[in-house]
Amino acid sequence: MARTVARVIIDALQELGVRHVFGVVGDALNPLTDAIRSTEGVEWVGCRHEEAAAFAAGAQSQLSGTLGVCMGTVGPGAVHLLNGLYDAAKSRTPVLAITGQVPLTEIGSDYFQEVDNDLLFRDVAVFRATVTSPDQMPRLLESAVRAAISESGVAVLTVPGDLGDQEIGDDRPARFPRTRPVTRPDEPGILEAAELINAADKVTLLVGRGARQAREEVLTLAERTAAPMVLSLKAKEGFEESNEYQVGQTGLIGNPAASRALDGCDLLVMLGTDFPYRDWYPTGCKVVQIDVQERNLGRRIPLDAGLAGDVGATLRALLPHLSEGADRDRRHLESARKEFVHWQAGQAKLADPSHDERLTGRLRRALDNPGHDIRPEALAAAVNELADQDAVFTSDTGMATVWLSRFVTMHGERRLLGSYNLGSMANAMPQALGAQLWAPDRQVIAFCGDGGLSMLLGDLMTIKTHRLPVKLVVFDNRRLGMVKLEQEQAGLAEFGTELDNPDFAAVANALGLTGIRVTDPATVHDSVRRALSTPGPVLLDVLTNPQELAVPGKPTVQQGWGFAIAKLKETLQSKED
Repeated sequence: MARTVARVIIDALQELGVRHVFGVVGDALNPLTDAIRSTEGVEWVGCRHEEAAAFAAGAQSQLSGTLGVCMGTVGPGAVHLLNGLYDAAKSRTPVLAITGQVPLTEIGSDYFQEVDNDLLFRDVAVFRATVTSPDQMPRLLESAVRAAISESGVAVLTVPGDLGDQEIGDDRPARFPRTRPVTRPDEPGILEAAELINAADKVTLLVGRGARQAREEVLTLAERTAAPMVLSLKAKEGFEESNEYQVGQTGLIGNPAASRALDGCDLLVMLGTDFPYRDWYPTGCKVVQIDVQERNLGRRIPLDAGLAGDVGATLRALLPHLSEGADRDRRHLESARKEFVHWQAGQAKLADPSHDERLTGRLRRALDNPGHDIRPEALAAAVNELADQDAVFTSDTGMATVWLSRFVTMHGERRLLGSYNLGSMANAMPQALGAQLWAPDRQVIAFCGDGGLSMLLGDLMTIKTHRLPVKLVVFDNRRLGMVKLEQEQAGLAEFGTELDNPDFAAVANALGLTGIRVTDPATVHDSVRRALSTPGPVLLDVLTNPQELAVPGKPTVQQGWGFAIAKLKETLQSKED
């Protein structure tokens, strides 16, 4: 029996194992959503905003390692997908976006809601095409999915509203790749890198997400070279637990030990990372980089050896050429680890709920927390202590990510998601939505900034509609906190960052979720416990200190002066007001 274009698409998604399709319904999508309605095993997840749909699809793709799918109808519906799709593209995860289009005969006529999707998605998509004839199916769909999977990116397939219910002549099922190639460099490149590593006295590893499937090989390299291991934020998930070499993160969210490990090395080995902040790289040392993406090699720092290949396969070829680690001087590693443990102890004191009642805490509170608001460190530490061993965490860009990076440990089977490459606001809640549907029996916790949550607040109703037991922890500091910090470090008075927030817990209760508002530092621990143990979706609205300062691992004199000048300007402005 002949099938329609829409039926071919949805049957193919079912065969691929896609369980959820996220989007907002619309007339151009009607044939597709009707096909979903009658397809067992594929669920339509109607969101309140297409951006949330794209974030949710990207989250499922990152967690599962397979294709995520979202849809947006003609014109504005497709446009709204863009930000979430950019996040998927920069996270290098395969997502298929199916977009509607005006009737085929009206394309190019400036028809109502007409947008040139092939042009619109040109920058974000590794593949984009508009179906102009039923006879192009299933070939065009196969091309879109193959591109998304093989290039770990976004594919956009546009279907005009009058084509979805047309029958196709080719009744064969769509066919898709089931295996991925594993690559490694040639032998001369391996030997060149081995020679550099064997000759180095003080080696530091900078480890990223691309090395997560090679944990044992990376740990063996660290042992052979007596190397401290600096982790990117995305590498916390695979390398933080039971790792006597790791010294945390670098950059603005980092710590002094990571900075010491980088600045003190004579050889930096980069593994599966494209860490973008050049100011935080060491100078005057040799550099070896291993990355499956050849275009990443040398993009951030000049290389002495660049190896294009899978990190695990490359290290398996490299390790036999390295000298044993017994004769290595371990002082570089031991110094970095000692400083890291000392820094962690200091952070633990800041996270102690009784910190502000001690002498040093009272002095600090008089300067930066006269309103006795809750310290965000204490909130993050409480969540870390009480969360499940297999919890899935998401975090909004900004200060919520800072607190997660410093106080939440990715041990056990914990997973971590965030907009860590695009740096978008408003990602944590919709990513948690997608994560909870992907793993309905696991605890999903979103670290939400108040600015991020309010940007896509409507999709709290999606969580309610689907009865998803997501736990939303809101760091409610009534600020765009990271922007405030950036302004002050530059010597600028805070401006435009204050948020006139509602009572988010009351909003949640009104929408049918459980809302809990926390204003007393003494109740943080019990409130977190209550939120995590309450069945169904919960929003924990915690009033945190808006003046909290996250000191980077390597603060500069310029930043210090900038902060002092900014505070003086803010004080003078306050007196004028």
